[in-house]
Amino acid sequence: MAQAEQTLHEVLEAFDFGAPVVGAIRYGCGHINDTFVVHTQPENACCRRFILQRMSAAAFKHPDQLMENIIGVTEFLGREIEKHSGDRSREAMEVIRPKNGADYYTDSQGGAWRLYPFVEGTVCHQTADTPELFAASGRAFGRFQQLLADYPADTLYETIPHFHDTEDRLAKFKAAVAADKLGRAAGCQPEIDFVLAREKDCSVALDALRAGKLPLRVTHNDTKLNNVLMDDKTGEGICIIDLDTVMPGLVLYDFGDSIRFGANHSAEDETDLSKVNLDVDLFSAYTAAFLEGTGGSLSNTEIEYLPWGAKLMTLECGMRFLTDYLEGDTYFHISREGQNLDRCRTQFKLVADMEERWSELEAIVNRYRK
Repeated sequence: MAQAEQTLHEVLEAFDFGAPVVGAIRYGCGHINDTFVVHTQPENACCRRFILQRMSAAAFKHPDQLMENIIGVTEFLGREIEKHSGDRSREAMEVIRPKNGADYYTDSQGGAWRLYPFVEGTVCHQTADTPELFAASGRAFGRFQQLLADYPADTLYETIPHFHDTEDRLAKFKAAVAADKLGRAAGCQPEIDFVLAREKDCSVALDALRAGKLPLRVTHNDTKLNNVLMDDKTGEGICIIDLDTVMPGLVLYDFGDSIRFGANHSAEDETDLSKVNLDVDLFSAYTAAFLEGTGGSLSNTEIEYLPWGAKLMTLECGMRFLTDYLEGDTYFHISREGQNLDRCRTQFKLVADMEERWSELEAIVNRYRK
């Protein structure tokens, strides 16, 4: 029996569901936390569902800080949504505290658990099968920025320190190359040279932050399509989920990670690099929708830096894959030899494609600036 199941009954007793619990089963495609959907049966009413999660102790060392971030952001979002006459119960996550009134429940084995209402009438997509779907996620993440524009980002904890610190990622990469503990560096010298040729790029966003050109904002930091709940009737994104990586950061991080993930059609570990290309039409669709969602809450300088977000998040991801390959594939799970190197190469091919089409990307951003 998995560890989460060992204490599941104890945890269910720790929360007030408002009705008898009739079942709890594993749910979703996530690989970090243990997630269950809990079914309850109110008297004379339809079944009501909840999402119960055991937070990963390996990924998140300080659940108290993690939950303080999430509760602060979700409560702020709820108030802003109500100001805009929205439906707080569907458009923002809500943390349900355990019976003891704490931010989360700690079980008898030290596991940290949290509870959310299930947002009914929504769909979670794993891939952007249409431009419209990709754009819908862009509007949702843009609105996330708009609603949180006045949140004091500097009060948030860094749940994963240096997560999008490209200078720190570069330093770790250089250390892995220097150590070369498995003797793999000679077989990936072109990829190593690719990074070193762009060393100065790794400081572009952080230099702008230090110079006061870019403001610190609340950022999601994992803006994949599957972190947006889509309304099952309208197809529009209505609720941003998976707030574990909500931290202080730059808006270009969220924009850029979406582009890295969604504006191409290749597998992450595609070995035929001729199939790996930036889809400028998808870039355009997402940019238009994202800026629409932000509702004018971004500065002109932030908008100008959006192409840099796409390039830096892709370069950073490629560096992480390459670093892990050099260190022996200890972080990213692999199913075959050399998979992390292939993943690195796809990211670098996307970076090169962005550089070749840089003027197009800037023109697209300028087109939708207003």
